[in-house]
Amino acid sequence: MPRSNRPRSRRTPDRAHAADDALDLERLRTGLKRTEIKRAGAFSVQSVSAAASVKVYSCPGCRAEVPIGQAHIVAWRADGPMSDDAELSARRHWHSYCWRMEP
Repeated sequence: MPRSNRPRSRRTPDRAHAADDALDLERLRTGLKRTEIKRAGAFSVQSVSAAASVKVYSCPGCRAEVPIGQAHIVAWRADGPMSDDAELSARRHWHSYCWRMEP
């Protein structure tokens, strides 16, 4: 039987790279958190891709539904009086257009 000339130690780094690639894809899929300043204060904002949008939400800007499968924005107060956990639980899902138009 012929012998394989590939070193067996390459399998571990390949798996490590696959895990890194999966993490990078997850970050791209879920979006990166950023801080935006609006008239009402500072907000933590994160984009949600269409693939990650799996529930129907009500947009506070136009009061219409953000349907399943539509890319949108999630925003919560970054400088609010409540704790970080409470602010995060009070996050709202906005249409991207409505968020940009909000003063």
